[in-house]
Amino acid sequence: MIALTVNGQTHQVDVDPDTPLLYVLRNELALNGAKFGCGLGQCGACTVLLDGKPVFSCLVPVAALGKRKVRTLEGLASPDGAPGTLSIAFEAEQAAQCGYCIAGMIVRAQALLERNNRPTEEEVRAHLAPNLCRCGTHMRILRAVRRAAEMMGGGVRDVAEQKP
Repeated sequence: MIALTVNGQTHQVDVDPDTPLLYVLRNELALNGAKFGCGLGQCGACTVLLDGKPVFSCLVPVAALGKRKVRTLEGLASPDGAPGTLSIAFEAEQAAQCGYCIAGMIVRAQALLERNNRPTEEEVRAHLAPNLCRCGTHMRILRAVRRAAEMMGGGVRDVAEQKP
C-alpha cells in the first residue's frame, strides 16, 4: 500500500510503486481532470501541482511522492465545490475549444498566480509554454490568465512596469 495526499485528503492505494501518478489519480481515485495526452511529458495535459509546482503526472511514479502534496484541477475548486477563479476566467474567455489541454493549462496558471498575481505577459507565456494547445486557443488562454489575475487582485503588468 502506498499513501499519498491529494487535494488535502490522504489515500492508500494498492498499486505497483512504478505506476505513474496520472494512472493512480484517474483509475484509483476517480480524479479525471488530468488527462492522458502523450505519456512522455511533452504535452502538459496531465499537469498537476506537486507541493505547489507544476509537474507532468504521467512521468511521476507514485512511489516518488513521499509526503509531498498533490493538487489536481478538482482541488482548485472552492470548498463548496464551486469552480475556482481560473476555471471561471477560462469559461468567460471561452478559452476551451476541444478542452483537452485546459485542465493542465489551468493548473499550470494556478501555480504562476499563486506565486505572482502580477506577472508580465512574457512571464505568463513562458510559464505556460510547456503545455500545448493543439486547437489554437492560445490568445484566449492568455486572456483568461489575465482575467484571473485581475480577479485575484493583481493583473498582468505592462513591460514598462517591469523592474530594471
